[in-house]
Amino acid sequence: MGPDSEADPAVPWRKVLWEPQPFPDNYVDQRFLEELRRNEGLHQYHYWTVVKESGIVGQQLSCVAIFITLWLYMEQGLLPPQTLLWTSLLTALLGYGLHQLLTMKEESDCKPRTYLADLQSATIFLSFTFGFSPVLKTLTESVSTDTVYAMSAMMLLAHLMSFPYTQPSTPGSLSLNAALFASVCLASRLPGALHTFAMLSCALLVFALWPCLLQKMRERTPHHFTAVCLGVCLGGVAGLGSQSPFGAVLLTMALASVTLICPLLLVRLQRQKDNISGPWDEAEIHEDIRRFAH
Repeated sequence: MGPDSEADPAVPWRKVLWEPQPFPDNYVDQRFLEELRRNEGLHQYHYWTVVKESGIVGQQLSCVAIFITLWLYMEQGLLPPQTLLWTSLLTALLGYGLHQLLTMKEESDCKPRTYLADLQSATIFLSFTFGFSPVLKTLTESVSTDTVYAMSAMMLLAHLMSFPYTQPSTPGSLSLNAALFASVCLASRLPGALHTFAMLSCALLVFALWPCLLQKMRERTPHHFTAVCLGVCLGGVAGLGSQSPFGAVLLTMALASVTLICPLLLVRLQRQKDNISGPWDEAEIHEDIRRFAH
């Protein structure tokens, strides 16, 4: 930093480019570093706050584990499809009532959906799913079982990676489609068409409707949201442990890494962040320039 040649000390240097000065173009004075700023606008994270926010990731992992557990029980003939259908229906009705209760507390200018519209949507989906269940049952007959399992694992992994964790009320198309594709692949390996229908109905409940209710709880009742995430994680570990103790251990390690270790690393690394800004940065326009467009 400094002049390439001797400058006239009687003429003060000004940081402007629109007037000639007896200084080289790369000249700066001793005030150059006085405007140095470190970590401007840095957001400080607290460990337990990050742990609570990471619960959404842990519960989604557990939802996938619960879905796989239900499929294993049906594939082994330990869970009748009628039981799963009635359980899914009862859970859907309870969840719908809770969702409506949380929605009524919000002040919104938009016109809410009517109960008749919701019933019509559910009836159309269930009718088409039930009608196409025999077709979906035979959809992957020409594909080997190992390939079906590999495709299902890849699609469930894609679902977890593309899931909109910041705003899960409306799952992204890639995330939801990947989960439903995996559900169709797994359901096609079940004994009958009714099994396929029950599995797909459960998939819609887990991967499409549950995130909507979870987001409402996250916005309206954050304390209950944390408790629900913890309950889902425990349910996922317990359910998977009933089929595969090794799988339950892997899920527990994954949940511990996501909800405990990763937040700790984030907080620790945040302390070492060193972002500098100063007069060398590009200019930022803070004034609202939309008024000049009129």
